[in-house]
Amino acid sequence: MTLGSGQEFERLIEYLRDSRGFDFTGYKRASLIRRVSQRCAELGIDDFRIYLDYLQVHPEEFGALFNKILINITEFFRDKQAWDYLAEKIVPRIVAKSGDIRIWSTGTSSGEEAYSAAILFCEAMGEASFVDRVKIYATDVDEDALSKGRGGYRAKDLASLPEDLRSKYFESQGERIMFRSALRRTIVFGRHDITQDAPISRLDLLICRNTLIYFTSEAQGRILARFHYALNDDGYLFLGRSEMILSHTGLFTSVDVKQHIFTKVARLQLRERLMVLAQSGNAEATNHVTRQLRVRELTTEGTPHPQLVVDMLGVLISANLMARQLLAIDPDDIGRTLRDLDVSYRPVDLRTPIDLVNRERRATTMRGIEIRKPDGLPAMFDIHVAPLVDDDGAVVGSAVNFIDVTQAVELRSELNRLRQEVQSNKEELDTTNEELQSTVEELETTNEELQSTNEELETLNEELESTNSELESVNNDLRVQNLQVERLNTLLLAITGNIEVGAAVLDRTMAVQVWNARAADLWGVRSDEVVGHSFFDLDIGLPAEQLRQLIDASAGGRPLHDELVVEATTRRGRHIRCRVIAHTLGDGGPPTGVVLVMEELNPTRPS
Repeated sequence: MTLGSGQEFERLIEYLRDSRGFDFTGYKRASLIRRVSQRCAELGIDDFRIYLDYLQVHPEEFGALFNKILINITEFFRDKQAWDYLAEKIVPRIVAKSGDIRIWSTGTSSGEEAYSAAILFCEAMGEASFVDRVKIYATDVDEDALSKGRGGYRAKDLASLPEDLRSKYFESQGERIMFRSALRRTIVFGRHDITQDAPISRLDLLICRNTLIYFTSEAQGRILARFHYALNDDGYLFLGRSEMILSHTGLFTSVDVKQHIFTKVARLQLRERLMVLAQSGNAEATNHVTRQLRVRELTTEGTPHPQLVVDMLGVLISANLMARQLLAIDPDDIGRTLRDLDVSYRPVDLRTPIDLVNRERRATTMRGIEIRKPDGLPAMFDIHVAPLVDDDGAVVGSAVNFIDVTQAVELRSELNRLRQEVQSNKEELDTTNEELQSTVEELETTNEELQSTNEELETLNEELESTNSELESVNNDLRVQNLQVERLNTLLLAITGNIEVGAAVLDRTMAVQVWNARAADLWGVRSDEVVGHSFFDLDIGLPAEQLRQLIDASAGGRPLHDELVVEATTRRGRHIRCRVIAHTLGDGGPPTGVVLVMEELNPTRPS
C-alpha cells in the first residue's frame, strides 16, 4: 500500500519525539518504516499523514505503536555460549577487584538479561557479598516492558532457565514468579534513552545486546562514545551476537571476537616535556662531531622512502633527496637543530615521537598523516621513527621514514566501507529475523487458539453424533411402532369393514377413533364426520347418554365387556331396538379405550 512521502514519515517521527519523548531519529529508516507500516495496515490506514491525525485523536494508540516498533524479544541467558564465556573468563576478573561492582543492562526489555547477570555474580560471589557489593541498573525506553521486569514473570517466561537456578533464585508470589526479594534490591529498573540521556558511569560491566543493530551508523557512534565514557578503564562491554565495532576500534578493543566481548581503550597519558640539552664545552663539541659522523655511518643509503636522521641532541644530521623534496628542506638546514626547523612541527609534530624513541629504545609509528606532494596533490603517509643503536648498545639518534600509504589507505577505507555495508546488511537481516520471530510467536499463539477451538468443535461434533445416533434409534423404534399401528389399523379396518354390525372404537377421552361403514349406514354420519369427536357429542339416533354408565364401566376397566339394549332411531327414521356391547381395550394394564358394537334386533313381542 502507499503510505506517503518520506517527508510525511519524518513529521510523524518528530511528533513522537516532541509529544512523547521517544526519539526514533537515530533508528534505521528501513526497519522503522516497515514496523510503522505494519501498524497502519492493522488499522486499515494507508497514509502516514492520516495515521498522524489518528495518533492525535487517539492517545491510547501510542502504546500499540511503541510495542510494534520496540521488538522485545529476550530470555534468560540468551546465546548461552556467550554467557558461559562471561561467567568463566570475565566475571572472576571483575569479582577479584576490591570495592563495589556496578553493572548496567541497557535495552534490557523485561529484565531477563539483568537478572541473568545477577545470577552469574551471585553464583560467583555468594549471596552475602553479592548483596553488599553489587548494583545492577536495568534500563529501557519501554515502560511496559520494565513493568513486567519489576512485576515478575509467568512460568513459561522462565523456560530457558535451568530448574536448579529457577528454584534457587525465584519464588512464587500470587500468580507471578518473582526474583527473590532478598536479592531483588540490588537491581534498579528505570527508563533510559541511550541516544539522549546521560549514561550511568563508573561501570565494571555494560550489557547492550541486540540493541545497536536498530540504529544508524552515526547513532551507533554516539552511543558507543557514551559507553566509552561510562566504563571504568578496566570495564567490559558485552554486545549481542549480531553486533560488531568495526568502525570504532579507537574506543574499544576485542577481548573475544566470537563472544562479542570488548574492553575499553585507556586514554593516552600526557607526554613528558622535551629533553633539555646540556651545555657544551670543547670536549662536548668534539664528542658532538664524532656522534654526527657515527650517525652518518649508520644511515642507510638509497632508502626507497623520504628519510630524516636526527642525533640524540636533536640535530638534523641528514635528509635524503626524496625527503628534501617532500618536506621543502633546504640543504643548508642539515646540521641545524630540528626544533628550529618548520619540519619539526609541520605537517606533524616530530619532536615528541623522536624523544619517545630515544627514551624507550623502541620504534613508533604515526599513521595516516596527510602531506601534500611537490605536485600539490595530497597523499597519506605513515611516519616510522626508529632508534639508531651503536655497537655498544647506546642510542645515538633516530631515523624518520615517511612511507607513502595513500593506496593502502584508500583500499583500507574501501574495505571498511564494504565491511560496514556487510555489517549493516547483517544487522538489517537480524532485525528482520527478530521481527519474523515475533510474527512466528504471534502465529503460534493464534495456532494454539485455533487448535483449542478445533478441539471444542470436535467434542461438540462427537456429542452431536451421539445425539444423532440416539435420534436415529428413536426414529427406528417409531418406524417399527408406526408399522405395527398401520398393520393393526389395516387389520381393524378389515375386520370392522366386513362385519354386519356397527362398530366404533373410542379412546380414553371417549373420542371416536374408528367408525365403520355399518355404523355410518345405521346412523347416517360418515367416518370423517365423527372421528376425533366425543362419542357423547354425536347427533345420531342412538341415545348416547343411556350408554354412558355402560361405557364408563368398560373404560374404567371393571368388566371386560357388557351389553345394553336401547330404543334408537336409524338414519331413515325407523325406530329400532339396538343392542350395544362394550368391550374394554387393553393388554392387561390400564384400559386404553372402549370398542362399541351396535346391532339392530328383530322386533320382539312385549315381555
